[in-house]
Amino acid sequence: MTSHHSRRQYDPDTLHSLISTAVGKIEEYQPSVFTVTGKLVSLPPKGQALVIGDLHGDLTSLKTILKEANFESGRPPNGPYYAIFLGDYIDRGYQQIEVMATVLNLLNNLPDRVILLRGNHEGPSDIEVSPHDFPLWLERLYGEEGSKLYLSFRELFDHLYTAVIVQGKALLLHGGIPTEAEGLLDIAYAHQKHPEQSHLTEILWNDPSDFPGVTSSSRGIGNMFGIDITSSFLDKIGVDMLIRGHQPCDQGYSYHDGRILTLFSCKLPHYRNSHAAYLLTPLNEPFDRRTLGTHIHKI
Repeated sequence: MTSHHSRRQYDPDTLHSLISTAVGKIEEYQPSVFTVTGKLVSLPPKGQALVIGDLHGDLTSLKTILKEANFESGRPPNGPYYAIFLGDYIDRGYQQIEVMATVLNLLNNLPDRVILLRGNHEGPSDIEVSPHDFPLWLERLYGEEGSKLYLSFRELFDHLYTAVIVQGKALLLHGGIPTEAEGLLDIAYAHQKHPEQSHLTEILWNDPSDFPGVTSSSRGIGNMFGIDITSSFLDKIGVDMLIRGHQPCDQGYSYHDGRILTLFSCKLPHYRNSHAAYLLTPLNEPFDRRTLGTHIHKI
């Protein structure tokens, strides 16, 4: 961590305020403007959505995406304009705190348009993730106050949504389908059933597999799920596509068996990806590989 990247851009009081305001928006305001069941947000197929995958402290890519997509000032003619973040805002990158502050400012200023999902790096405190250098950044920049800030961020992470469903179109979450889930309620209330049931762990950690059924993940946590699992669950909940993050992609995005789109929105040297990508799509169009492909943007 060089001194160039270790400057305090935000004082502790500002960060505490951003966090507490965001928790209030999620808990008190957003249920009045979105259809929220547990931690599942349901959106009608109207307007358009900017979908952003893993950021991992890459502030440059985040700013580029927001500018290219004209999100903050954009006013589409055909309905609302949402930003849906798929999680993993922190760890690895040099500007994790700045990314969190930028995302929270967006949420606090546009709470009827910004939806923050939980990634595995924002998972429950009983699930260890490595690397997890976010608390080290907080401690280095803020000393003893860094520990208090970390507890505040952990409270925020527990309030983030688990998934979004665009009715009749797509399910959006961070990792993958929980392999024993029977329907949307298992996703909506996965946080309440954790850790007795594995739904939340799998939502945050699972990856698609080329093999049918369920196999253990090389990550050491979560599972790999086959296209049979994908198709069965998506058909059951009445959507065409799963949109998720969690895995680096050289071009910033990849498809899996035609029903899964993976987005990766950061460019950090150790991922060695040529591009980051984001999705900017009308919500009333078909959510299939051919149509979505015209709405994916690489940076």
